[in-house]
Amino acid sequence: MNILILGSGGREHAFAWKFAQSPLCEKLFIAPGNAGTAQHGENVSLDILDFEKIGEFCLNEGIHMLVPGSEDPLVKGIVDHFRGSDKLKHIQVAGPEKQGALLEGSKDFAKAFMAKHSIPTAAYQTFNASTLEEGKKFLETLTPPFVLKADGLAAGKGVVIPETLEEAKNELHAMLADAKFGAASARVVIEEFLKGIEVSVFVMTDGKDYFLLPEAKDYKRIGEGDTGLNTGGMGAISPVPFVNQEFLKKVEERIVKPTIAGLQKDGIDYRGFIFIGLMNVGGDPYVIEYNVRMGDPETEAVLPRLDCDLVDLLDGVCKQNLSSKSLKIHPQTSATVVLVSGGYPEAYAKGKEVSGLNSSNSSLVFHAGTKMSDGKCLTNGGRVFAVTSLSDSLSSALEQSFERAKEIEFEGKNYRRDIGKDLLKIQQA
Repeated sequence: MNILILGSGGREHAFAWKFAQSPLCEKLFIAPGNAGTAQHGENVSLDILDFEKIGEFCLNEGIHMLVPGSEDPLVKGIVDHFRGSDKLKHIQVAGPEKQGALLEGSKDFAKAFMAKHSIPTAAYQTFNASTLEEGKKFLETLTPPFVLKADGLAAGKGVVIPETLEEAKNELHAMLADAKFGAASARVVIEEFLKGIEVSVFVMTDGKDYFLLPEAKDYKRIGEGDTGLNTGGMGAISPVPFVNQEFLKKVEERIVKPTIAGLQKDGIDYRGFIFIGLMNVGGDPYVIEYNVRMGDPETEAVLPRLDCDLVDLLDGVCKQNLSSKSLKIHPQTSATVVLVSGGYPEAYAKGKEVSGLNSSNSSLVFHAGTKMSDGKCLTNGGRVFAVTSLSDSLSSALEQSFERAKEIEFEGKNYRRDIGKDLLKIQQA
């Protein structure tokens, strides 16, 4: 079949790398793609939110399956656009319809969904500009630190965790009265703070049946020791040492099954991925957030551990016959280290020439923010590469990824050298 992937990051390169291995994949296109995706398919210049142009391209190129990498096209209704068109409805789209995408598109919708279907999560209330003072009073009932979330999409930057009540009230005012995150913070969800260890669980579902993909732990802060500003993600590890079978059973029974059943009860046709951000609180899982697509850089750690045909699985998702497919997971450990541009996640320069991409090292190098110009690979984003290594032990996988990270050079290169070190301590304890 002919496949079109929407996106240009490390997640999309990982998808392209995996799809290209499938005998079912005849022609592969990535829009707009990057220097890495071009190694596995053809990059095409399309705006991922221009549904009309995407539809035209799909018809002209005989596309059978469309795979949106990020949340934006899903939240804006690309699935509904294709299903609602007589010309396009034969094309499979791997993702939820617009109503289902609200699980990520609206924090308030997600929290109300969890409350309705008895899915464990932090206590919360939602406020807008007209109820700002009530929001400040609600903050007074909570124990610090505080969690404030912009209701809408804010490019992964809409969550703040103030340490004091005064800071929390000032942040709430900035979000609601001063539109700190624009329209995304027209409403703000205030949650109680959950103390524990975070982990990401990934579900692939056809709306009836599901597979649990390998879990992962990602690292959001720019600085070592989890310090500094939040980023899109500086690294990821899979599997996660503290996620044992007992914990996964709780996740499945208390969260995954009620989520799938809740979507069905609410009449939501959900075919695609569900990323569940969890907090392990004393051995019990609580949902921090839902995403309606795979994470980044977790995808670059998870997909190399799939010992099966991902195109075939997604075909089962779209055709709602996932129960006839089989999921195989490689037992090895995957360690991903992200290389970023100097200054990221704030202002950074683009167009820096990259060297050291050719190596005898067996690590996978997924391009996250690159482009080709005059035969040279140049940086073209904040996150530039995700280096992933598979090995029989976490320490070995990390060693290989850090060695490969050293070899790749570009002006301003930065990466965290402590990715996975916290998990090594857990293993050794």
